[in-house]
This record gives sequence, C-alpha cells and structure tokens, in this order.
Amino acid sequence: MPRFFNSEEIPPSPDLHFESALWSAGVLRVAGVDEAGRGAWAGPVSAGAVIFPPNLELPALLPKVRDSKQMTPKERDYWAEEIKSCCLAWSVGFASNEEIDQLGILPATRLAMARALESLPMPAEHLLIDALRLPEVEIAQTPLIKGDARSLSIASASILAKTARDSLMIRLNDHYPEYNFARHKGYGTAAHQAALQNLGPCPIHRCSFAPIMEYYQRKTSPE
Repeated sequence: MPRFFNSEEIPPSPDLHFESALWSAGVLRVAGVDEAGRGAWAGPVSAGAVIFPPNLELPALLPKVRDSKQMTPKERDYWAEEIKSCCLAWSVGFASNEEIDQLGILPATRLAMARALESLPMPAEHLLIDALRLPEVEIAQTPLIKGDARSLSIASASILAKTARDSLMIRLNDHYPEYNFARHKGYGTAAHQAALQNLGPCPIHRCSFAPIMEYYQRKTSPE
C-alpha cells in the first residue's frame, strides 16, 4: 500500500524524482501507469503506460505535461504526440463497460492497466502507478498517491489514456449520436442525464453504476 502522503511532497510540476532513483540503481525500463474514465457512466476505462529513456532533460522537453485533468483537450492532444516522440515505448489498454459491470470498476481498471503493460513493445522492469497496485502483475511496482502530479511518467500515461479514451468516445458517438458522447465522453453531465431521462441507457452504459441502475429501475418498475 502507498505510505502516508504529505501534500508538501507535490512538486510544482511532475518530475523525475522516482524515475531517476530507479535509473541510478540500474533499473532502466521504468513504466508510468495511469487510468482515465474510471468515473464515467458509459464507455470503457482506459489505461496508459509510458517508458522514458533515462534522460534528466525530459522535464524541459515536456514542460506542460501534468495531470491530464488539469489540461484542455487541445493541450492533451499536442502533448500526447510530444510524449510519444520522447519515450522509448508507450501503449494504451481498455476494459469494456461489460467487463466493468462483470468485475467492478477497480478490477476492470487493473485489467486495463495489465493490458497496457502487455502491449508495450518492450517489457517494463518497474512500475510507477497512480495510487494502485497490480497484484497479478509480476513486475516490481511503486504505487504513488497523487502520482500524476509527482511523476512525469505517470502524468504522461494519464494523458495517453485520456486522449485514447476521448478519441474512442468520439467514434462511438457516431453509433449513438443522441447521447452526445463526443461532448461529455460518458461522464454524468446535465446533458447526459437529460439524454438518459429521455432515452434510457444504451449498450455502452455501465449498468452496474448507481445512476444507470436507477434509470433501468424506472423503466422496469410498474406505473
């Protein structure tokens, strides 16, 4: 489990404190891992994995990289390409809404992370993960509270996970245009709630999530 966390440990921007310590110890393939879409009501959860070369100049090359939630879509799209150009390896994995309903959101998030790691073109030697541990992955790992604010690798993984998931939700909007997934990406906005009120859930909604279950109950309950 992550150790007790002091908020004063958060740097002004994500840095290479944890990566550089591992590089100095001879662990060169350090993968940052993070998720996106965990709180959405529809669509998959995604996870990104990024391995950087042991280069202490990376923060200067990626100065605006931070927790993806603090960035605009345009910023995320731009820096996602910069991350890909600077890293040794990257990948994104998904767990579907059906898997979320079957397994639960936390196990499904871990599944997406494991798939991202399996898809890397080179094996990671150590994982830096935002707050989670992957017990079924046999790779040394360090879970970090607020990892996307502290580790450049984790912040980069969060951006790749977010941009990949957003792109998928935009494509899914073509199949379900009445829900406007391209705009809210499956999160519980007022517009999304209004669509659910009018139409009920669609095949990519997470039926195990309480707000979606309520709509099913309303639909099936007697007048």
